[in-house]
Formats: sequence, structure tokens, C-alpha cells
Amino acid sequence: MPVPLHTTGKASFDDIYSRPDPRDYYARMSELDYCIPELAKPYLREQILAYQVATRTAPTVLDVGCSYGVNAALLRLDTSLTELAQSYAEPGLGTGDLIYRDRDRVRDADALPGVRFIGMDASEPALDYARSAALLDAVVHADLESAEPSDEQRAILAQADLVISTGCIGYVTEKTIARIATAHPDRRPWMAHFVLRMYGFGPIEAELDALGYRTERMPGEFAQRRFASDAEREQVLETLTANGTATAGLEDEGRLYANLYVSRPIS
Repeated sequence: MPVPLHTTGKASFDDIYSRPDPRDYYARMSELDYCIPELAKPYLREQILAYQVATRTAPTVLDVGCSYGVNAALLRLDTSLTELAQSYAEPGLGTGDLIYRDRDRVRDADALPGVRFIGMDASEPALDYARSAALLDAVVHADLESAEPSDEQRAILAQADLVISTGCIGYVTEKTIARIATAHPDRRPWMAHFVLRMYGFGPIEAELDALGYRTERMPGEFAQRRFASDAEREQVLETLTANGTATAGLEDEGRLYANLYVSRPIS
């Protein structure tokens, strides 16, 4: 079956985010060598530890576009995407079995004690699983592209000390990021976003600058996954070429690539 394209030009995987547990998600992502959360893991951990050193407190981390709590699982369990995918491929386990198993794993092997994780996503089933499995401590089911957060959502978002993402920029824009950044009336959270090169970070960086942030693009390019179809590859390459972005040795080789942008409020 052909993979449909999202309006942004990327392949759309909406169907795998509507399941009651992550089995189909990990199976599909494994087929495409999805790797950006694992590549991001040491950089996100570095940001968490830097926040702890700077403030002497363990941060609350808000993962935007968290799906089934993938980044939280990698960081809390100090595991790999391959190991996670294999664990969800075990036969004979129902959704309830997976939830209880994950809760036990988080309780017994939390590699970041004291750090809280909040997840925000458009998929309610994915959020429900991640919260039930204790991968996430709180969740926000919201579309901040189209509306301001409710008072309840704002109260949860305002707890964030560090905002991260590993693939949602493009689906969400400066509207969402600004609404998160200003959820607390008196302070701004740190941010670390892995952004596909086809989108860039310019509009978000400009919005954050206006809110008193300084943004730095970190060295390197980070593979996200293989292209899901020839149509996606052609669309992405056309977009990058139109933006004046060279693709030789990167997207030309058959994968999506991202850059890391770290934004911190100016003291």
C-alpha cells in the first residue's frame, strides 16, 4: 500500500499512532531504520545534566510530539531503539501486559531519578499508553497550532524546565513553540529541538529571539530514517533544492537528516 504524504511533504504514519500500544509503531519504524531518538539521546541527556548543574534541581522535561513516550523510554531505561522494538515484538503479550511490564521497568531501572517527563502529542491513544506505562508523568493532548492551551493544559506546560523534540517541527510551527515558551508567566524553559533540514528553524528562532532567547545550531547532521517511498524522497529533495540546501552525501543517500538547535533564555 502506498504511503500517503503529509501536507508538509513527509510520509504520514497517522495510522500507527491510533493503536492502544506501541507494537505497530516500533515495527513500522524499525522497517525504516528510524534512529533519530537514539542519536538524540546523549545530547538530550547532556541538556538535562547541564540544567541540573546550572540550577541544582532535576528538570521537568516536556517532549513535544512524544508519541508513545519514546524519548522518555530511551532516557529513563537507558536502552536502545533496537532493544525497545524487540521488547514490543514479544509474542503473547496484550496491551495490559505491556503496561505492567513497562511500569516495572521504569520503577526498577530509572536512569534519571528525580527527572519528570511530560508528553505532548496529537494522539490520545499514544499518550494514554505512555502515561499508563509510567513512561510519562503527565500528558497534554492538544493542538496548539490552532488554539491556545486551556487553563489545565497551560498549568501542565508551565511545569516544563526543558522542552525537547526529535521530529515534530514541521508538523508544529512557531505558534506551538511560542505558546509553550510562554505557558509560565515569569520564566522561560530551555529548549533542544532536532529539526529536519527540509524545514529549518528560522521562524521558530525568530519567535524565540523576540521572547528573550539565544539559539545555537549545534555541529553535525543527524539521520532520522530512510525515506518511506520514492514519492517522499522526490518531494523532500525538491523542497531542499528549492531552499538552496545541498543534499549531496546526506538526503541524496536515501535518508532524512536533521540539525540540533539549542535555545536558552538570556539571563
